Amino acid sequence: MSDRMPVVFVSHGAPDALLKAEDAVACWREIGQAVSKPAAILVVSAHWEMRQPAASLSEAPETIHDFAGFSPVLYSMQYRAPGAPALARRVVSLLSVAGIAADLHSGRGLDHGAWVPLSAMYPQADVPVTQLSLARNTSAAANFALGQALAPLRAEGILIIASGAITHNFGWLDWHAQGDQAALPQARTFSNWVAGRLAARDVPALLAYRSAPYGADSHPTEEHFLPLFVAMGAANGDTPLRYQPRFAYGGLSMDAYLWRDSAPVSTSK
Repeated sequence: MSDRMPVVFVSHGAPDALLKAEDAVACWREIGQAVSKPAAILVVSAHWEMRQPAASLSEAPETIHDFAGFSPVLYSMQYRAPGAPALARRVVSLLSVAGIAADLHSGRGLDHGAWVPLSAMYPQADVPVTQLSLARNTSAAANFALGQALAPLRAEGILIIASGAITHNFGWLDWHAQGDQAALPQARTFSNWVAGRLAARDVPALLAYRSAPYGADSHPTEEHFLPLFVAMGAANGDTPLRYQPRFAYGGLSMDAYLWRDSAPVSTSK
């Protein structure tokens, strides 16, 4: 086995996941325990889009509460990890070599797509972290290529975390759902389709996901699915381990994936 760091994709769910999605929080904690402590973390979150990819130079990223209408408890939460400006510069350098134009951002903090799962994965907040934005109006294929360009980071002790959603249709959500409520069949169908194509390493099918059963319905807009393609590109053909926490609010698949060298195809709850 090589010493490359794994690649992680998490469905970060609603902003209140830390309060209400106990199964998902346990999953993120398990992933954090399964991965050797990285030198630094690069997070690609669905909640930061720029004209072209941008990496944050912040030395002390603020905790961004980029949501409204949730419990006041959430607004008091802070994730005070140190920044990773050297990693941000390395990211932009790798993208440039690959022919992908990218920027450095002077002070972007951590949005809830980053700090919510990180709070469970690395609760001590002692690993330097920076975020890389998505580029607006880009394709699945472009994000796969971006992930491929970032793959060398894995051999440098960097953990790449892509944070988005396997399903993200607000029309499917029951905000009064209880934790044991059955998942919406459409959401489960698409979630299982994604799992099957990932296990088969069927990149062409995944790139054309909007033609899959409930693919377009699962993502009325694409930004929450695009981080998955970044993770796939960085995974460089490794086989993913699937985690299946319970669905949130009936329609949000909380599936997570861990790609590591020689990982078996498996399911964990």
